[in-house]
Amino acid sequence: MVGAKKKVMSYEEVRRQRVEENKKRMEDLNLLKLAKHLRPQPNPSSNPSPAKPRARRPAVLAPARRSSRIADQPSVSYREVSARMHFHSRTFSYQRRDLLNRVYASSEVRQYAIHRAEELQSTLDPEHPSFVKPMLQSHVTGGFWLGLPSLFCKTYLPKEDEMMTLIDEGEEPSQTKYLAGKTGLSGGWRGFAIDHELVDGDALVFQLVSPTEFKVHIIRANEVGGDSEKENQDEEEEEEDEALEKGKRAKAKAAEKENKNEEDDDLDSTRRRSKRIRTGRK
Repeated sequence: MVGAKKKVMSYEEVRRQRVEENKKRMEDLNLLKLAKHLRPQPNPSSNPSPAKPRARRPAVLAPARRSSRIADQPSVSYREVSARMHFHSRTFSYQRRDLLNRVYASSEVRQYAIHRAEELQSTLDPEHPSFVKPMLQSHVTGGFWLGLPSLFCKTYLPKEDEMMTLIDEGEEPSQTKYLAGKTGLSGGWRGFAIDHELVDGDALVFQLVSPTEFKVHIIRANEVGGDSEKENQDEEEEEEDEALEKGKRAKAKAAEKENKNEEDDDLDSTRRRSKRIRTGRK
């Protein structure tokens, strides 16, 4: 223990001696005074000037940049309002659809709509390529994504994303976003589908009248169903008429047969009577 203390004391002594030697060298080189002169001295006489208020630039009133689609609608005010005021929901040109009350078309109605669409396609100008697209629930309700035939897209449509115009049967145009990588219509198709009340089972004929313009012909499933019901009703009426005619003919035949039997009976009775008369005379 004593030896350890002596070692510690000798180390401390050596360290203290080195520190004193370094201080003495610094004093000899006048380093302490030079360091004090290099430090910036505060000026007590100078007071900091007060900050000047920044002048505000006058607001430049410029016309707001608005889309042409909502140019005729009133502008929106973003000022703060009281929480007691009643807020009105934003209105759109189309309403949201109730996804819980989806109407699914039967396979018969769907096939009949496709058949009518193909008949319509056969009457179009062959110089403008066209295709038939049956509507599914993902096209007209929740997803609103319309995939187009990939071969048709690669052959006739642009190779990059492009805005396409859909022209309905009333010559009303609608803008949609065509995604070349996914070969389908995305932005804008939702508005077209809802505005034209497309449902599951409808069949659309797309006719490419220009590189970025489709003429769209709509074959509606509910109209197809009405036609088929009318045809069924006509067939039932024809069957009823045929049954009535058959009944009339059967009654006429029965009456004719009954009359013939009566005539035969009268003839037999007449023959028997004449025979008895001849026998009595003999």
